[in-house]
Amino acid sequence: MKTSIASRPARSSRPLSPRSAEFKSLDQAHQAALQMLLAFQTLVTRLDNEGLDAEAKKSAQAVLDFFDGPGRHHHEEEESKVFPGLLASSDAELAGHVRRLQQDHGWLEQDWSELRPHVQAAAEGYNGYDLPMLMAALPVFDALYRDHIALEETVVYPAAKRQLSALHKHSGGKPLVQ
Repeated sequence: MKTSIASRPARSSRPLSPRSAEFKSLDQAHQAALQMLLAFQTLVTRLDNEGLDAEAKKSAQAVLDFFDGPGRHHHEEEESKVFPGLLASSDAELAGHVRRLQQDHGWLEQDWSELRPHVQAAAEGYNGYDLPMLMAALPVFDALYRDHIALEETVVYPAAKRQLSALHKHSGGKPLVQ
């Protein structure tokens, strides 16, 4: 006997998992990072095609502000709130992924420290940026960032959310990540 969707009884509702609220800022930071990587690519293309104009200065300032601020703070939040519990788990493969992400954070910071002076020069309206260097280094920075985000979103965050959900059940529903 075939049952239509409309005639099926409604599913029982279950309380929302804490993961959606508690990981919202982390997920938003990834979306912002992807947007800033695109803005960074657009900036380098603009510098190559148009030179340093008002739009390039504005774009450079936005890139600078993000990678000096929210991008960096996002990694600090992961290091302090997401990674410790996963590193303490008995899952060696998962812990290996987390250590790789920690290493990525170091590499991203190092890459940014090399890119930053050139972006800052453009943001301040100086032609002291090295366009060939930006053109060569940005694809490496971009690829590492995207690969890093993909590993977090497909492996590490789901594991952290499962772990958080289990801890949340045992904590009486109190938030564990702000």
